[in-house]
Amino acid sequence: MHLAETVTFGGSGLNRAAELRTDAAQSTLKNHPGARVTFFWRGKPLVCGHDPEDIALAWVALTHPILGPRETLLFLGLNEEGIPIFLVDISMWEPEEIPKTLDAFLDPSEQYHPSLTNGEYFSELRMIMTHLSPRDAELAATGRGLLEWHRTNGFCSTCGHASEISMAGWQRNCTSCNRSHFPRMDPVVIMLITHGNKVLIGRSPGWPMGMYSLLAGFVEPGETMEAAVRREVFEESGIEVGAVKYLASQPWPFPASLMFGCEGEAISTEINLDPNEIEDALWLSREEMVDVFEGIHPNITPARSGAIAHFLLEKWLSDRLQ
Repeated sequence: MHLAETVTFGGSGLNRAAELRTDAAQSTLKNHPGARVTFFWRGKPLVCGHDPEDIALAWVALTHPILGPRETLLFLGLNEEGIPIFLVDISMWEPEEIPKTLDAFLDPSEQYHPSLTNGEYFSELRMIMTHLSPRDAELAATGRGLLEWHRTNGFCSTCGHASEISMAGWQRNCTSCNRSHFPRMDPVVIMLITHGNKVLIGRSPGWPMGMYSLLAGFVEPGETMEAAVRREVFEESGIEVGAVKYLASQPWPFPASLMFGCEGEAISTEINLDPNEIEDALWLSREEMVDVFEGIHPNITPARSGAIAHFLLEKWLSDRLQ
């Protein structure tokens, strides 16, 4: 797919500089006079600017007073000028008020740290992801995904002993059994299933009222992407799928997925819904989907802007899947 890497969080050409993750290299990089660090708080990146055109990740020098002597710096790579950039998680900080929406489907609240006085604030990534530059979006997705992995992998999966951060945040080592662990993402297929002029969409329980998206599901061990597409669509909707083709991918750090966008050709049309899988599924014509995207459909709202489902549907409507 020609436009595959224009998807949100798509490749921006970030120099991750994996060869510089050793202790010796990191010691030198942390003393670089231009080195910069950004922060996350409970999954939210630190940004600046409120105008959609001006929102960007916020950075400070490694000498900033917010950084304590015991803070663990995770290495993100080198920026366009070859300057080392780092990430620190300050989720232990307690703001004066914890918003009730923090664990909601979408948290609109913003948090301001007293040590950051230039208007920086923590924002839900899904609120701002389409406003970030491609580079900032990739960095934000990388940071959120990396921190989520550390949060849920503090103990060795082999022996249960506590593990320690290594390789500038890109590895955890068990000091008991010497097992090394590396960041992981779960492969997920998301499917643009069409039949003639119609596309198959569905919704999961708990989504905002009226919101529909493409069907999706995890790839199982020993399974190809194509097989996963056919299995997941049949399990959720009872629709049989024939030819399957890969289109584009998207890292989706909510919490830790790599979405493989695929196109599939339905060879049956009768929906037999499994309520244990999804809440609803239906066929929508191209003309009806145009109404959805324009916000004038009476019952359906589109997949979230920035999600690969929205990206694929938009390209399908404009005949730019190839």
